[in-house]
Amino acid sequence: MRRGQKSVFFPLLAIALCLCIANVDAGITLQPPVKLKWHYYRQHTTCTYAEEFVRHQVELFWKADRSITAKLLRLLYSDCFVTGCDASILLDGPDSEKTAPQNSGLGGFVAIDKIKEVLEIRCPGVVSCADILNLATRDAVHLAGGPAYPVFTGRRDGVSSKASTVDLPSPSISGGEALAYFKSRGLDVLDLGTLLGAHSMGRTHCRYILDRLYNFNNTGRPDPSMNKAFADQMRKQCPQRTKKGQSDPLVFLNPESSSKYTFTESFYKRVLSYQSVLGVDQQLLFSNDTLQITQEFAGGFEYLRRSLALSMSRMGNINVLTGNAGEIRRNCRYINDGKTQ
Repeated sequence: MRRGQKSVFFPLLAIALCLCIANVDAGITLQPPVKLKWHYYRQHTTCTYAEEFVRHQVELFWKADRSITAKLLRLLYSDCFVTGCDASILLDGPDSEKTAPQNSGLGGFVAIDKIKEVLEIRCPGVVSCADILNLATRDAVHLAGGPAYPVFTGRRDGVSSKASTVDLPSPSISGGEALAYFKSRGLDVLDLGTLLGAHSMGRTHCRYILDRLYNFNNTGRPDPSMNKAFADQMRKQCPQRTKKGQSDPLVFLNPESSSKYTFTESFYKRVLSYQSVLGVDQQLLFSNDTLQITQEFAGGFEYLRRSLALSMSRMGNINVLTGNAGEIRRNCRYINDGKTQ
């Protein structure tokens, strides 16, 4: 990998990524400015065992329902890619981010609420909801077979959440549009190829893929980049919507993982065989960089584990609040004066 950045903030991650993706320009550190700290709660607060408290609760939720990993991954993405990793997605309110159409079907809120409740008993007013969301997602990913990547902490919580700020793109966008969106958040092509691997697990509603199955680009035909046998299989699960009130079934993003909710390289193998459920995932084949990334990850899960560790850390560094900015919410659903702004 040619080094997109020269300074190494976390050497172990840099060393791990050295073997990955020989010719793709990508960052190997957290993007500046880096305001977060390694083991912030252990070294700089009275809540020494904050991460252990989070991990224990996540394990309880995961043992009861393995879909918690996919739910937390989507929740973290929906938070960090909008106004930054400030837990604004967690705020309730008639016009909050969680009410935006793009955030329909979000889950995982109950798990975050429970973790926050435990931490407020153990060390009140210390651990932010933003850090809880990042730590809980890391622990859930590890339980699902992903890497135990480092989460730098010290985030504070935002005090505003507006549906109008939610600009999450359609899952049918082109590869170029997806990369431009990632770059607008300080991420790069390797982050794009890696973070789409979150679609190794989870489900989506049929409405997000009906265009690929029946009317791609208004042609009246299926997406020609979709394996025909797979398209036939998906049409059985997702019939055309021809009348008001018709059901909108859920389908697995990666039938190989399905209800097991595990991270494997099978997602990338399915991309290579033109069996992606979402259009944006299939777009990984249509640029030299993302094709190379896909081939590397399909050929060895260890490459994906290493890259995921860095890209998740980079996503968690987007527009964080630290110092005196924001607040530490007592309840993740409300700012401390009891209102959303």
